[in-house]
Amino acid sequence: MTGADSPRPDLTALVRAAQQGDALALDEVLSLLMPYVGRVCAPIALQDAPDAAQEAMIAIVRNLRQLKSPEALFGWARAIAAREAVRFATRRSPQPAAPADQPDQRDPELATDIQDVLERLPPDHRAILTLRHIEGLDEKSVSEILDLPLGTVRSRLFRARHGFRAAWGTGDG
Repeated sequence: MTGADSPRPDLTALVRAAQQGDALALDEVLSLLMPYVGRVCAPIALQDAPDAAQEAMIAIVRNLRQLKSPEALFGWARAIAAREAVRFATRRSPQPAAPADQPDQRDPELATDIQDVLERLPPDHRAILTLRHIEGLDEKSVSEILDLPLGTVRSRLFRARHGFRAAWGTGDG
């Protein structure tokens, strides 16, 4: 389970303290969020993931006081991280990239192949597939995070899946 799946019982109090200017609480909140934000950014921003994660963390610090429900911290941070990752990924022209770090999987070769195919997709397609299939969010949640109409999310998801399948068929060489 990740930090997003099993929030600490005192997370609400910790976030509230950070919102009120407690530097130690802020440091602890950021320590909890940093690995999570990095995992969200990696499959979307690829080689720019560290920069995207850093910008996401800066946005989190700047806007933490605006978070109304501290128990929604990880979802709120995920939305910021996904937007920053897409922003960084769309700035760079498509280039071959080194595979991003992936969580341990049963078949490392398959995980590498999947990462390779994802890297060949446009950033908006990587974001949609990552949020929907890696993060496990429903289409409505993806729509809210990326600030896109639900119909746009559905059509991009369709095109992203099609693009993934097409790239998968040509990339197993």
